Amino acid sequence: MLKQHLQFKLSQKLSPQQIQLMKLIQLPTQAFEQRLKQELEENPALETGKDEADSIEDEYDDLYDNDTEKIEAEDINIDEYLSDDEVPDYRTQANNYSADDDEKSIPYAAGTSFHQYLMTQLNTVYLDDQDWSIAEFLIGSVDESGYIRRPIADIMDDLAFTQNIFTEEKDILKVLNLVQDLDPPGVAARSLEECLIIQLSRKEQTPEIELASLILEKSFDQFTKKHYKKLIQKHNITEEELKGAISEIEKLNPKPGGSYAGNTRIIEHIVPDFSIKIADGELELTLNGRNAPELHVSRQYNNMLEGYKNSKTKSQSQKDTVFFIKQKLDAAKWFIDAIKQRQQTLFITMSAIMNYQEEYFLTGDERKLRPMILKDIADTIGMDVSTVSRVANSKYVDTPYGTKLIKEYFSESMKNEQGEDVSTKEIKKILETVIGEEEKRKPLTDDKLAAILKEKGYPIARRTVAKYREQLNIPVARLRKQI
Repeated sequence: MLKQHLQFKLSQKLSPQQIQLMKLIQLPTQAFEQRLKQELEENPALETGKDEADSIEDEYDDLYDNDTEKIEAEDINIDEYLSDDEVPDYRTQANNYSADDDEKSIPYAAGTSFHQYLMTQLNTVYLDDQDWSIAEFLIGSVDESGYIRRPIADIMDDLAFTQNIFTEEKDILKVLNLVQDLDPPGVAARSLEECLIIQLSRKEQTPEIELASLILEKSFDQFTKKHYKKLIQKHNITEEELKGAISEIEKLNPKPGGSYAGNTRIIEHIVPDFSIKIADGELELTLNGRNAPELHVSRQYNNMLEGYKNSKTKSQSQKDTVFFIKQKLDAAKWFIDAIKQRQQTLFITMSAIMNYQEEYFLTGDERKLRPMILKDIADTIGMDVSTVSRVANSKYVDTPYGTKLIKEYFSESMKNEQGEDVSTKEIKKILETVIGEEEKRKPLTDDKLAAILKEKGYPIARRTVAKYREQLNIPVARLRKQI
């Protein structure tokens, strides 16, 4: 049976201008400067610096209010200069620069890839053609952490199929030993155990180094599980001797390729969009001056319109020209207004956050951070949650306690034993403090941590303690154990 029914759907579409405004709000300072530079390059009707901007805009408005042959606004295709088709470079980069830094470009670290670095060293080693090909293949198999994760048998098969090199495992292992002599120490190891042993073999052989090597070779599993009593008994050593050996192992690098990851590394300057200072016990908020550029509509373009208005005869080419001019002037005026809205939105949002977390910003004590979600600020300033999110997720604020990403001040809440809402950040800070003060010979388990927090008035479950501990990058009790 065929049924017909009507369905009413209410939808809201954002205009191109609204979309562009949201994008402007989301941009941190450096990316905003790039966007500003792009607009100045694309729109000759927009200029920087001080000028009689207000009078120019008034004249511009007057021209079109009184001109009987004016071009209607609906004839203007805003999309031509507010295109969303291309994603500019600044949208794909997370850049922020220090206040008052005149550097406009993104500084890169000139660098060499990890594999190029290894191949450069290989050039100093004499090898016959086949061994050279094997060594080159092995270096190509080293991952970004500095390890060769594939079995030698698989490498032997790949050499045969892809390089037409037929060899045996013992020949590959002989070349592998040569590759493992390259820097950094521990490179091309096939396991963490081998990586650490190689590094120890490159050190001056002291009693502590020799014992450390013995422990890794004979008791690696017990060492990783921190079964210290078993190690003392097995190797017939004292607790002090074990401490010395462990101290040497802790100096080693478990990821020898880590510092070379990637071909080049971008040097990112994290820099504030806002600044909060304390003056006479009061908080003062300022917006980075780079977010408030001086822009005005071009007088030259305005004069062109004046000439068109006063012209007695108006040809089609003149009309086409003035249509183009009006497009650019409209775009320039919109961009100036959008920047003013951006400044206002940023300042209002950060002001609300600062006032909401006033006690924290006055003291710097993270335990004073109130539970705060995006909706709390959105309701306070009467804006959409998505707008607050755009500000919080991409902006930094300079405080007396360091430069922080604003979203770090947001957290969920839970109730303490008094029924009061407390920030999960406060609980994490207390958890971190408790673990920092624990007896390292007998680290506290998650159950004991939960019991201590409950005593302090924070009744949370063991699994929640485990979750917070993991978020703080703190290992389980067994791995925190020291002797």
